[in-house]
Amino acid sequence: MFKSIRTDLAMEARELAQEQSKYDIPGVRVDEVEPEEDIKITRVEVLSKKGEESIGKPIGNYITLEVPGIRDRDPEYEEHVKQHLANEIRRLVRLNDNSVILIVGLGNWNVTPDAVGPKVVDRLLVTRHIFEYVPDQVDDRMRRVCAVAPGVLGITGIETGEIVKGIVDKVKPDLVIAIDALASRKTERIGTTIQVADTGINPGSGIGNKRMGLTKETLGVPALAVGIPTVVYAHTIGRDAIEMLINEFAGQTTPQSEFYNMLQSLDENHLNQIVGEVLAEGLGDLVVTPKEVDILIDDVAGIIADGINLAVHNGLSMEDVNRYLH
Repeated sequence: MFKSIRTDLAMEARELAQEQSKYDIPGVRVDEVEPEEDIKITRVEVLSKKGEESIGKPIGNYITLEVPGIRDRDPEYEEHVKQHLANEIRRLVRLNDNSVILIVGLGNWNVTPDAVGPKVVDRLLVTRHIFEYVPDQVDDRMRRVCAVAPGVLGITGIETGEIVKGIVDKVKPDLVIAIDALASRKTERIGTTIQVADTGINPGSGIGNKRMGLTKETLGVPALAVGIPTVVYAHTIGRDAIEMLINEFAGQTTPQSEFYNMLQSLDENHLNQIVGEVLAEGLGDLVVTPKEVDILIDDVAGIIADGINLAVHNGLSMEDVNRYLH
């Protein structure tokens, strides 16, 4: 049942592969830590082509922060999440005092679940222009940071990758950080999980749109991806519901269990067909997002922006960042 379940989270892809094999996945290394209560960090490293094939993710590092406490909107908890996010970003990048960082907020600001990238850009401490025009006012702890929200193909008529490549060629940054909305296979991870990856990103991948990737190979500079799940496929929810019912009645001898045992005997194509008919094939792939997604996006955009601010500037505190922004 693994192939039909879509997720952008390497942690979930590894979980699914583990469920299928029942053994450790070759070519994939996993490290889990819980630095604080209600914060869990999972580091997945894809080491080889075999690992890449096993979980469907390119060779590289994927760090996932599970932070369900975000929903409580506790300022102290959010400060801790920002610090942990900054620390994990620093694990994956090497910057010096003269580094130039380009931050790209992917997504459509007119569609709330897809607006996390542009909202993050609005809250970043951008400084490249200060270095150029008023260098005497630059804090020694700042690095050269610039940011852009290029929109989406349907609005601009230009591939996002083409826009970003043009900016990269002109600005010549040492690092590109792309922020995008992702898809998860579990509703509880929407708005409460942040993934950082050093493999770059493919804009639109969260809803199945394959575009020119923002990667080291396409841009010519290291590319870091920061994403948060904002949607889950309705098809995945349907499949999970069927699997839950099958497991609930497996091995029982009640009349109802015969029906669920029959479901269990269906192959993947038949199960996909059943779920597809319920979800009305004519509508294509449906994605689901919570009704309070606007609040979730606003909150997590601020957390991601501040985490990036702390990570890319050399020694600025959260108080410093707030002072410069306000």
